[in-house]
Formats: sequence, structure tokens, C-alpha cells
Amino acid sequence: MLGDKISLETGKVTGRRVLPNAGGGPRVETSFQASGTLLGINEQAVVTYCANMRPDGTLYGEGQGVVLGEGGEMATWVGQGVGTMRKDGGFSYRGAVFYQSTTPKWSRLNSIATVFEYEVDTQGNTKGESWEWK
Repeated sequence: MLGDKISLETGKVTGRRVLPNAGGGPRVETSFQASGTLLGINEQAVVTYCANMRPDGTLYGEGQGVVLGEGGEMATWVGQGVGTMRKDGGFSYRGAVFYQSTTPKWSRLNSIATVFEYEVDTQGNTKGESWEWK
């Protein structure tokens, strides 16, 4: 069951590169920068994820990020997701993220799992939202 909204971010892809993939299909690394809110605090994030194209055309991705709050807060996260390529050439992902933070305002993140929706369009604009998974 979904709980409270945890984050909302928009951003821009800053880089992509193709990586070797011993398992077959293409593997692409994507980095982006985003800003928004995390638990109601204005923040900026730097993210990198790698996605593998699977034989059926879906994507499996794993990533990590660093989030810095406007008051000096800091959190890191790791996540996994499944994606699809949209007809317009953009991508859509759904998955889970797990945060870690020593910042008192974000300490709640250490004990919850979050689920996310992430979209990237053909111009590299990103939008992500996450919710607590209860």
C-alpha cells in the first residue's frame, strides 16, 4: 500500500554512455541532475543509473544518487526498476529506492522503502516521484 509522498523532482540528463554487457543486449549508463523536494525540504540530486535492454524490449535498471538539502541535509540512495520505451522515444520506469541518511530531518528515510515513478523525454528532461511503501 502506498503511503506519504516522499519526493518530487525534475531534472535534466547530463550524460549517457554505452557499456559492455556480457549478458547480451545493450547496457546504457545515464546520469542526471535534478531538484525538488524530499520530505518537504528543497533539495538537489545527482544520479547515475545503468539500464539493460532485455530480449522482450523492456529495461532493467539499477542506480544510485546523492541528495543535498537546502539546510545542509544529505542522503544517499540505491534503487532498482523496470522500464519501457514509450512510442515518442522517451522512457518510463517504475521501481523501489532505499535511502540512507544521518541527517536528523531525513532519518525517517532509513526505516522505509519507497516506490517511484520516473519519466525521461526525448530531450532528456526528467520527472520523478516517490511514495512510502507501507
